[in-house]
Amino acid sequence: MQSHVWHPYTQMSQWNSFDVIVKGRGMWLYDRKGRRLLDGVASMWCNVWGHSRAEIVRSMISQTKKLQHSSLFNLTNDKAEALAEKLVSICPGMHRVFYSDDGSTAMEASAKMALQYWQNMGERKKTKFIVLENGYHGDTIGAMSLGYVPAYFSSYKSVIFPTIKVPSPRKYRIPKGLTYEDYYNSCLEKLEAALSRNDNIAALVMESGAQLAGGVTIYPKGYQRAASRLCKKHGTLFVLDEIATGLGRLGSMVEYEAQESRPDIASFGKMLTAGYIPLAATLASKRVYDAFLSPFEEMKHFFHGHTFTGNPLACAAAIENLNLYERHKIISMVRKNSVILSKRINEIAALDMVGDVRYKGMLMGIEMVSDKTRKTPIPHKANVPLRVFKEAKKHGIYLRTLGSIIMLVPPLAIPEQDLGFLIDGTISTIENVSKQIIP
Repeated sequence: MQSHVWHPYTQMSQWNSFDVIVKGRGMWLYDRKGRRLLDGVASMWCNVWGHSRAEIVRSMISQTKKLQHSSLFNLTNDKAEALAEKLVSICPGMHRVFYSDDGSTAMEASAKMALQYWQNMGERKKTKFIVLENGYHGDTIGAMSLGYVPAYFSSYKSVIFPTIKVPSPRKYRIPKGLTYEDYYNSCLEKLEAALSRNDNIAALVMESGAQLAGGVTIYPKGYQRAASRLCKKHGTLFVLDEIATGLGRLGSMVEYEAQESRPDIASFGKMLTAGYIPLAATLASKRVYDAFLSPFEEMKHFFHGHTFTGNPLACAAAIENLNLYERHKIISMVRKNSVILSKRINEIAALDMVGDVRYKGMLMGIEMVSDKTRKTPIPHKANVPLRVFKEAKKHGIYLRTLGSIIMLVPPLAIPEQDLGFLIDGTISTIENVSKQIIP
């Protein structure tokens, strides 16, 4: 059968066929030949409970019998209202919820909200964003501008709006001659310098707790809190992206709370519906929301929206998912599994081509290099992503890389036995891929 599907972030010339997944059960994906793969990337970092969780499936079936979709333009629906109330209750400092479809659209909403806030306040020169190097916020034009990863987005540079970039506090590769403490301090100093010398800053935009797609950088303790305080000191908005890092991925329900920081705007997605149906949410503080209230003729309302904003089917899935979080104490489960991951770090780090292992909660980035001493990157011609994918399949697991960084991002509720299977298979994969690249 000829396929007409164009796959994301995939060099199609190198793929003659794809495994056709027809079923998901628990932590496993099944293809049409009955073969199964452990879902080591939580179906793109979004799955919480595994596949076919009965309670969430029932909630969606029940909702389809009542209301499949109804516009949020001048109407509302009970599920959108209930979910918004729930989100505000668990997110300190937040007041209103604006719905969208996915992470990219949530970050587009965040950016427009921040810009229009200052316009509505009469501060018309505040039109620029400060962002972190190696940050990533999605693939739409605004999201690419906020999280410009050159390896991904250089072809689109002509349409990307300029931002002020400051270094992120990565630990593995730092400038020569600096200790990590020196580099960390310089990151904060450059952030404050950017805030103090520019009076046109609308917001600092950054991922909350860690950078994922830009290379798996875990922020050191205190960094995000310091960034939050600098924004307050210099009178700019603090906008956080919790799409991939919130709702338990890093070990906390709301990562910005664990980081002792307080955003003006924060976006959530991915795990919001347990990975069962698209939905994202951008939450705003009362200060931000109130700036949009005025007589109609002043035209200060938020000029943004999507067809499926607040879709009741997606909201129903999210409500049941968050109820399951409470009933089954998912955060405690994540922290327990995180300890299991941590106990295998030395074993992984000792492998020949592993240069660094970075982890927090249920996130691990394993950076492969061609020379551990020099931290030499593996050349693109080695095609690590394809090699890792094919080798991992032999060990019954589904893995995907960021270049030469293998990411372990399993469903949050993965059982200990399956987590062990995933780690064992990953170690075997790295060993065999290493032999292929450096025989």
